[in-house]
Amino acid sequence: MKTVVDALFAVIDALLVLLLVAMTAMVFGNVVLRYGFGSGIDLSEEMSRFAFVWLIFLGSISAMRRNLHMGFDVVVILARPRARRVMLTIANGLILFCCVLILTGTVQQWQINATNRAPVTNLPMSWLFGIAVPACLGIGAMAAWRMFAYATGRLTHAPGQSGDLHQ
Repeated sequence: MKTVVDALFAVIDALLVLLLVAMTAMVFGNVVLRYGFGSGIDLSEEMSRFAFVWLIFLGSISAMRRNLHMGFDVVVILARPRARRVMLTIANGLILFCCVLILTGTVQQWQINATNRAPVTNLPMSWLFGIAVPACLGIGAMAAWRMFAYATGRLTHAPGQSGDLHQ
């Protein structure tokens, strides 16, 4: 199972690299065309925007796995082990709750914007909003697992260590 999860995250990381390279190339190309030739490619503006949104949501999944999201853990570090586990259980429960809220909102937006299309590429706007679904499911699954693991004592928080999904 670990190899499947590692392979999935390797694919996500590869997608992040591809999106960043594509976005950089499109924006740089448009800047050169605008300043050098007085023209630009409309398609690249829209696609770089799509790539940026996808980059953020896929990056959030990858950052969650590595425990790299910004946090203020001064209180957690100073707490005793049992209190620390309780706080981390609650924190992951709140993350899971936020994922449910975002997923619910995404589904509602999907229904509202089902017929909307991007102005230049004519792609359905669900391609833009849709990335929130795997992001919420991925982050929510990791938060649920961590919440359970902290609550049962399978995980403990070691200050300064990241990636506690691997413990």
